[in-house]
Amino acid sequence: QVQVVESGGGLVQPGGSLRLSCGVSGSIFRINAMGWYRQAPGKQRDLVAVISRDGSTNYADSVKGRFTISRDNAKNTVYLQMNSLKPEDTGVYYCNARGIDVITPYDSWGQGTQVTVSS
Repeated sequence: QVQVVESGGGLVQPGGSLRLSCGVSGSIFRINAMGWYRQAPGKQRDLVAVISRDGSTNYADSVKGRFTISRDNAKNTVYLQMNSLKPEDTGVYYCNARGIDVITPYDSWGQGTQVTVSS
């Protein structure tokens, strides 16, 4: 089994910053892509940013230039640095890890962490 645990959410004023962290543990063997997704109230879960094992990244247009995703392969951890936060960034942020446990692929999600941007 693969466990994914997020941390770092909270309440922040518009223009502020937050850093989310996500640790992956268990029968992971090899983690390929790690990503952050966001779900606002009443909306579907959308991609925020994803990073591959070699460090290549992809961002949603709405966060380009403001958010930065990074990972530490030695610690099986992915981070999301969020700057210049806007009220529309509010939502539950979910971490996702995709990889392979020797021969069995996995696609695992965390429980989510709430981010609220409000004055």
